[in-house]
Amino acid sequence: MRTHSMRLLPISILALVFTLAPGLVAAVQVAIERIHAWPAPDHTRVVFDVAAPVEHTLFMLRNPDRVVVDLRNARLAGVLPGAADDDPLLARIRAGARTGGDLRVVFDLRAAVRPRSVMLKPNAQYGHRLVIDLQPQRDAAAATAVAPAAVEVEMPRDVIVALDPGHGGADPGAIGPGRTREKMVVMAIAERLQRLIDREPGMRAVLTRKGDYYVGLRKRMEIARGYGADLFVSIHADAFNDTRVNGSSVYILSRNGASSEAARWLAEQENAADLVGGVSLDDKDEVLASVLLDLSQTATISASTDAATRVLTELKRVGKTHKRHVERAGFMVLKSPDIPSMLVETAFLSNPHEERRLTDPDFQRRLAQAVLDGIKTYFAESPPPGTLFAARRHTIERGDTLSGIASRYGVPIASLRSANDLADDLVRVGQVLTIPGGG
Repeated sequence: MRTHSMRLLPISILALVFTLAPGLVAAVQVAIERIHAWPAPDHTRVVFDVAAPVEHTLFMLRNPDRVVVDLRNARLAGVLPGAADDDPLLARIRAGARTGGDLRVVFDLRAAVRPRSVMLKPNAQYGHRLVIDLQPQRDAAAATAVAPAAVEVEMPRDVIVALDPGHGGADPGAIGPGRTREKMVVMAIAERLQRLIDREPGMRAVLTRKGDYYVGLRKRMEIARGYGADLFVSIHADAFNDTRVNGSSVYILSRNGASSEAARWLAEQENAADLVGGVSLDDKDEVLASVLLDLSQTATISASTDAATRVLTELKRVGKTHKRHVERAGFMVLKSPDIPSMLVETAFLSNPHEERRLTDPDFQRRLAQAVLDGIKTYFAESPPPGTLFAARRHTIERGDTLSGIASRYGVPIASLRSANDLADDLVRVGQVLTIPGGG
């Protein structure tokens, strides 16, 4: 058992290290700890997890198409990922050291792209990150354009919601009296919810499975983390031996479940490449690693509670809920220490009446809408930094100019143009502008 004093000492040491760190690391190369690449329907995102802010330049090369990223005074500490077979834009990532201690990373492309980069500051979940989005060219004129070097503007991004349809493949989940299989029902609800989320400005949904196949429970967590999810929602349909039991439920991770997951992470820290709250555990002693993980899990469970409460409130408008409050359990898929997570039991498939409702497209739509409304309320109240939910808005009035608006909010005019995809400084009355860097 750890004593109270044992937990206080590492925090003091950690604070001192973070205070002194800029002076200590100024003369050494910045470690590129890990590179991730994920294809999405409309772009491919590549994320560099870096030990500290890194200066970079970004440019395009043609014949063949390539994106080149030069990172000043940097070294590759992790392993280069392979591109996904179904990625329509990215074919391969390669890297090499340059003279002077710089690192060059090259993206070999399958199609012409418009690259955009942003250096993100640490937040409650992640450390320093260099994010590069590869977007397909929209027209021939754009295809000839060369991306500007060293784009350092932090663009408002979409919040990402990972939707996890339970079971799949050889695992049908619960089976109702009418032979309805849980895996098919929850997939239909997840797809409806995905479409609703994707219609919302500032939101994007990803699925942990996209068809009738099984995905391991830990793999579902890894997929969500791979997409950089801000929220994880696992969708299920409950079952019980009493066919009269009915109603929706929402679960978050129990403290016991969190403790067991913490023990697993700490036991494997010497091989861990994962980041917890943006801090690698593999070079920390047991007590310090435990403190860092505990802080991350506490913040995540608190956020999970907030999000789950909002969703449960909306589900009560659709029908009966099994319990009046958010419940806690040790479900494996809820154990991400860095992603707020909930599990929604949409209804009891073992109840004949609810089985019929779960196969009704209108009821599926109402369930999906209720979950969306709860998620939107949560993000509106607790917007992740750097997202469109966190950005400020300005509605153009008569006499407004772009330069005047930039001056009023204290942002560079170039950042204002970029954040709103403006080709020039012309604005119109009634137009709503996103102000980058809002809190």
